[in-house]
Order: sequence, then structure tokens, then C-alpha cells
Amino acid sequence: MKSPYEYLADIIVKRPRLVACLLVLMLILSLVGASLTEMKTGNETYVYKDEPSGSLVLHYADAFSSKSIILIVEGADVTTPDVIAYLDMLEGAIRNQRYVLGAVSYVDLLKSANGGVLPTSKGEIITLMDALPSDSMSNLLPSNTLAMVNVPLETGLSSDTEVEIVNNIESLVEFSGAPAGITVSVSGSPAFTAGMRDDMSQNMSTLITLAMVLMVVAVMLLFSHVRYTLLPVIVVFCGIIATFGFMGFVGIGISSIVIAAFPVLIGIGIDYAIQFHSRIDDEAREHPIDVAVKRTIVNYGPAVMLAMIATSLGFIALTILAPAPSVADFGFICTIGVVWCYLAALLYVPTFAMVINYKPKPPKVKKDGSNGTSLMSKYDDLLGNTAAAIAKRALPVLLFLAMFAVVGIQLDEKVIIDTDEESMVPADMPAMTSMKKITSIAGSTNTITVYIKADSIRDPQTLKWIDDFGKYTLNKNGKLRGVTSIASIIREYNGGILPTTIQEIDDIWAKVPQTTLNRYASGQTETVMEFSMDSISIPQTQSLIKDMERDLDWFVQHPGLSADFTGSMSMFSEMIDKISDSKNPMTYFGFLLIFIYLIIVYRNFSAVTPLIPIMMIVGWNGMVMYVLGLTYSLLTATLGAMTIGVASEYTILIMERYLEEKKNGLDLIPAIQIAVQKIGTAITVSGLTTVFGFAALLLATSPMIQNFGAITVVTVVFSLLGAIIVMPASLAVFENLKAHLDAKKQERLSKRGI
Repeated sequence: MKSPYEYLADIIVKRPRLVACLLVLMLILSLVGASLTEMKTGNETYVYKDEPSGSLVLHYADAFSSKSIILIVEGADVTTPDVIAYLDMLEGAIRNQRYVLGAVSYVDLLKSANGGVLPTSKGEIITLMDALPSDSMSNLLPSNTLAMVNVPLETGLSSDTEVEIVNNIESLVEFSGAPAGITVSVSGSPAFTAGMRDDMSQNMSTLITLAMVLMVVAVMLLFSHVRYTLLPVIVVFCGIIATFGFMGFVGIGISSIVIAAFPVLIGIGIDYAIQFHSRIDDEAREHPIDVAVKRTIVNYGPAVMLAMIATSLGFIALTILAPAPSVADFGFICTIGVVWCYLAALLYVPTFAMVINYKPKPPKVKKDGSNGTSLMSKYDDLLGNTAAAIAKRALPVLLFLAMFAVVGIQLDEKVIIDTDEESMVPADMPAMTSMKKITSIAGSTNTITVYIKADSIRDPQTLKWIDDFGKYTLNKNGKLRGVTSIASIIREYNGGILPTTIQEIDDIWAKVPQTTLNRYASGQTETVMEFSMDSISIPQTQSLIKDMERDLDWFVQHPGLSADFTGSMSMFSEMIDKISDSKNPMTYFGFLLIFIYLIIVYRNFSAVTPLIPIMMIVGWNGMVMYVLGLTYSLLTATLGAMTIGVASEYTILIMERYLEEKKNGLDLIPAIQIAVQKIGTAITVSGLTTVFGFAALLLATSPMIQNFGAITVVTVVFSLLGAIIVMPASLAVFENLKAHLDAKKQERLSKRGI
């Protein structure tokens, strides 16, 4: 009975032009789907909706999280009458924007203190400023050269809406006609989100373009011994377009983490294309093109598929155990993309070969008329001889290399975990520069939030608990600057005294502006406390939140009241724990999946051989990360499982060729030598091409993606070394061990007379 690969080979060989037309139609359909992809930012990329903490973060964002756009006004003197008149006009225009709750600056304080009239002289301005509370003025006017305008937005806005508002306000500022010497920049977390989205879009197009350009250079340098050198690049491009199309049709958004999947896929996909192209070239030197194509599809298609499945299992481990939805999307897209890139190589390369009647390049001829020895042939011999030498000294080689892996595993635990969203964008991004300027003046713009649910948030006992917990926490933690809650607001509107009866509370409640109430209360049962804080590092913030969580557990809550930490700072702090808790299990789970897969496929003791190089590579990665000072992020947390996926392809391809040579009657050492010699050159070319593709990540503007690029380049190099150096030693050790066990078993059977 024919295999599916035989049926496929027959179709391509008999009707290559029809298949080519179908592939072009599929590419057009993929382009349509690719046009439907959207950028994805916000908390939805960091938390799972079905987890209690995740659903609380999303609920808080919908019900309470009112972000503010901040305008930074700079000049030689921002307190002159013309600047004040300009800011008053600009604020009026901003207040008319949809979703904007208001606009507040020091100009409003001056107006309020002057009976609602703008001061018109410098002397008048100075007099009013001296009479106003210094705390209020310093927040909005840190100096005579810098002022800030706070623009609060409605609660529950989507990131798309926030970006739209930022763009509208930027347009207003651009055409507002600022006085000479005055500059106005738009900042705040919504502006940061907008800048991050623009940077992601730029990164995506730049990274994919650079990866393709670098790979073109690599292929032309390393794969020039075959005709149509750039065919693998075109094929992998088709695979990437198909992946984009799939994302668009199923509605998977592109986040800052998912972007990095595409250079990964380009790197892996180029290997499939090169493998098929190289095999067809080899077969075509001995057979007609139709036979060469059929032999390649039938004999090589299943072997590459086995490696592709193993690679996919590494990414599936990410999808299942990911610490955040964006990481799960990364694993899922890598899995789907690997399949599409494999199918593109399996279909496009043979079809192209048939349509153009592919003919290999003739061998180089020396001046004396004899065939010359190409550089690749010399490299083939070098690989084979090296593999044979390693296989003869297998155990010492494995022990020596394993020593570095063990050290790396120990050092891996000391690598810092960084979940700071600022590390995902370039340090010179305008929105980032503005945020740092605000932070240097007013401290951190982030707050630590406590969500409170009670039978009634107007109950005197509930308000007293909120007030007491706020005072206790502020007194205990020096890193906190202040606390704002419904209790502190009611106290402020009651002369600094917290009312003790429901009637008093209701009377004061009626005096509080509705916009203020909406910021800190939702209905009659939900409220939040927001602790402002110093500008401190993520590890310090995590330590502070953990300390505050212990205080919350200790601080007795009366029946009907519950309190939990939520918001972005709590979310990122929890993410550090998730990354720490999941990065090793993702790696172990990837090992387990591939181990089970190899046992099922090969059904023998030597099936685990490809895992030995992979385990060493994981350890080496940890050592390199520690030495280079790299950090774990949402992206690099995927490294272990991704390493398993990438490295397993190379090692399985070598094992497949080794088993093929064993079937042909070769002994252990010659079989290893031929396997590495035949496969090693192809994986070296594809591996170095992959390195060029990953090197594009080093040119990203995002520090997190640069970090990821650096370690993945190292990982691919290690994967090559693992396949070419560790794999021959592993095969020799396991095969010798298997032979020893078989001999012992035979000896026992002989003694029993069997």
C-alpha cells in the first residue's frame, strides 16, 4: 500500500504546473489572512482570564483603572501670561475630546484663586502662586521651566481607544500654536502604550526584513554550490506568509512576545527548505529529475517530518505551561509556523524542481581536466573524520562537556528575572523619555492597588478598616509616598475627620464629584486603595508587594469584607514568580514529550540519544546567560523549551541518517562518520543561516528582543555543536551500552540452554 508521501510525489511529478497554481492560490489566500492581523497590547497579553488573579486584574481595569495622559510643558519660563493663556486654551480643547474626563494644570489653580479669571501680568501671577499651597503647586509646576497638565480618561477603555485618544491629543498639541520657545510633549501610560505599539509595528517589519536580508547573504555565501541558491529563502517566506494568514483568520494578535516568533520560524524554516533543496540536488546528480523528486519526497519527507514533530513538541510545552497568554501565543504560533514552513519546503521545492526541470551544477574542473575538490567536500570530510574521532573517545568527550552543562544548570538559578514593561521598548523612545522625566520629578507613576469588596463600602466599619489599613501600611513602609482611597477622600471633604455614622457618610458622599467617586468606587460594594510609591526597581517592588500582602493577611477583615492586591504592579510582581516557577517545568515537560515521542517512534533503548546533546545545550545556555549578564523575561523564559525544539531537529536528522547507514550494513563508527558527513554539512549551512536570521533580533530597538536575539544566536550555535560533536559521542556510548546489554542477555540465555 502506498504511503501518503508516495501519493504526493506522484501528483507533483505528474501534474507539477497544476500543483504550482494551487500553491500560488494558497499564497494569495494567506496574504488576505495576513492583512487581518492586529497588534495586541494591554493586560490581556499578561494574564489568564480564567485565573482568579487574572480575572481580578481585568475587572479592575474595566471598573476602576482610569489612566491619565500627561502633557509636559517646557521652556525658559512657563509662568508668563502668554503661556498661561495658551495652556488655558489647550486645556479647553482637550476637555472637549471624547473619553476625556478633564484637564488640570497649575493654570486652573491660579484661575480658581483669582475668581475664575486668568491673571494677565507677571506680578499678578507671582502673587497668586505665593498664596497657593506649595504641595499642590509643586505637583503641577515643579519649576518655572517645566509644568504638567494632567488629563484623566474614562475607566475601562481599551488599549485601541487609548491610542486613538493619544493620537488626537498629539494632533491638538501639534496645531495649537505654542508660544515661541515652549515645547509640549505627550506622556503618561496611554502614550507609552501608543509608543510601544508603534515600536512593535516597526520592529516587526524591520526584524522580518533584516532577517530575510541577512539570510539571503548567508545562503549566497554558504549554499552557492547548488543552483537557484535563493530558493530556500523564497520558500521560507511563503511559509511565514502562510503563518501570518493563519493568525489573521483565527484572530491571534501580534504582541511584543509573538513578534519574536517570526525570526525563530525563519531560522527553522530555512533549514527545512535547505534540507529538501540539498537532497534534490544530490539525488538529481544520479537520477532523472522526476526520480530525484520522488526519492526525495518519499525517503526524506518522513525523516524531516519526524524532526519537525519533535521541534513542535518543544513549542507545545510552551503553549501548555506558559506563564502568560502572550507566551502561549508565542508557542502556538511557533508550532503552527513550523508546520507551515515544513509544508512549504515539502511542496514548493519539489514542485519548483519539476516545473523548471532542475539540473545540478556541474562539478568544478581543474586545468588538467580532473574534477576539483570543492570547499564543501573538504568540509564534509572534516566533519566525518571529526565524528569518527569523537565516537572512538565517546565517554571522555561526554563527561568533559557534561561538566560545563552541570555548572551552567547551577548558574541558571542565579540569572535575574525582569518583567518590567519598560524593558520591552527602546530607552530613547519619546514616550519613555517623557515617562522618565515625570518619574524624576514626581516619583513613580505606578501605584500599588488593593481591591476591596464589601457588603457596603459606605458602612462606617468598612471605611474605618480602609482608613486604618492605609495608615498602618504607610507608617510601616518607607518606600510608599501616600495612599488615596474612598476613606481618605471622604475624610478630606469632612475637614480631615472620618465620619462615624451612615447618615454623615451619605451627606459627605453627595458632596464628592462623581468623577472622583467613579475613580475609587464601583457601585455600592466595590472600591480600591492606591498606594503611591518611590521609583524603585522591579525586585524591590516585588519585595514591597510581598511585604504588603503579609500585612493584609495579618490585618483582620470583618465579615462581609475581602481585600486583594491587583493592578499592573501586582500583576508584574506575580509574573516574576510565574516565570521562575514555570521556566524549568516548561523545559522538563518538553523533554518528557520528546522522550515519549522518540520511544514511540523508534521503540528501542537508543531512542533517547538525541536528548543527551539537548540537555547539555540547556545547561550551556544557563552558563552563557549568567556570564553575559542576560536576564529572563517573558520571552527568554521560553528558552529551555525552544532549545529542545530547535536542537532536536538537528540531532534527530543525524540519528535518522545513522540508522539508514546501519541498515545498509555499516558498522558503528563508519555509520556515525557517514551520517555526520552527509547531514552535518546541510545542518551547518542551515544552522549558520539560522544564526544570520536570529542576528536580526540583535538590531531590534526593544532591549527584551535584543536579549532574546543574543541568547538564541548562542543557542543555535550550541545546537550545531551538540549535533556535530555531542551526538556522535552519544550514539557511540548508547550503541555500545546496548551491545553490552544484548551480549549479557545472550550470555544469560546461553547459560539456561536457550
